[in-house]
Amino acid sequence: MTQPPFIYLDYNATGPVCAEAKAGMTAAFDPPGNPSSIHRAGRAARAIIEDAREAVASMVGAKPTDVIFTGGGTEANALALLGIARAMGCKATLCSGVEHSSVIANMTDVDSFLPVDRNGILDIVALERRLKELPAPVLVSVMLANNETGVLQPIADIARLVHAAKGYIHCDTIQAPGRMAFTLPELGVDALSLSAHKFGGPKGVGALVLRNGVRVAPLFEGGGQEKSRRSGTENVIGIAGMGAAAKAVPKVLADTHRLLALRDGVEAQIVQLVPGAVIHGKGVARLPNTICISVAGVPSQTQVIGLDLAGVCVSTGSACSSGKVSLSHVLKAMGVPDEQTASAIRVSLGLETTEQDMNTFLAAYVPIVTGDSATSKMRS
Repeated sequence: MTQPPFIYLDYNATGPVCAEAKAGMTAAFDPPGNPSSIHRAGRAARAIIEDAREAVASMVGAKPTDVIFTGGGTEANALALLGIARAMGCKATLCSGVEHSSVIANMTDVDSFLPVDRNGILDIVALERRLKELPAPVLVSVMLANNETGVLQPIADIARLVHAAKGYIHCDTIQAPGRMAFTLPELGVDALSLSAHKFGGPKGVGALVLRNGVRVAPLFEGGGQEKSRRSGTENVIGIAGMGAAAKAVPKVLADTHRLLALRDGVEAQIVQLVPGAVIHGKGVARLPNTICISVAGVPSQTQVIGLDLAGVCVSTGSACSSGKVSLSHVLKAMGVPDEQTASAIRVSLGLETTEQDMNTFLAAYVPIVTGDSATSKMRS
């Protein structure tokens, strides 16, 4: 029996560990010391962490002293929302309705959520109104690039508005490294979150990066690591991988034009071959690697399972919630009808994605959503 191909198109969930990160992690296995120890073995482990800290800081245009390593993106978001609010005396927190669940879960009440338009872009007028209504300072959290649709927010404009109201702004940039160029100063934010496994590093390590002068209270007490901002013995091996992946980001960024061409070509064919197909966020700026498609009447799970049987890996949305039977809160916030939300899948490309991979995806996808096997034979 012929085995189906293995084509991975779920890079927004996670991606393969890059060669540079593997090499960095392998080398980090050798020093036996605790990075908090002052003997030579401890200093060797500490040097690995500080080299990675410099690499991550350089990737986002920050100072190494303002990089706090965490156990992943979810922890980085929680540390920002809870820690900055406490340390900086924020009176309220706000976020858009399309944020990652790790941000939404840390909002204080139902009035914390700001509306977005049909493309998922924050309603600036609504933000301005809420900032005037609430006592300062307010902490606002808006992601740079949406994990489900790839839609980009006008973060610099939002940051100027928040700062004019004497507030603070946190940005979840987890989907952005390696897919678009950005720095903390360019965005104008007070803090940003990162997750290593989204840009070629290992799973289970991330970072919160602060603007100079912004303070953060720890989520828990302990040994005082990370300048008493995040206690616990550092994950030296994971951090080494994150640093090595950060150094490799310029190489990955050079590939974005190719991914954009692949994405646009596939979207054009889907619109041509699949009546009623809707590509969410198509009319606005998006990440070059992300496609979110709905075909009403064909359940998302049916599509994902059918594609998996054909050897193609895609998802129904956020990997953190795709195992749950519920409609995407992102698409619901955008006002997408339930029948379209229930049929949405996310296709996300990466450095290893080829034109043949996308042709194979189309050959499998089109008959699943149209029932037209002749189209599949034509494409293959």
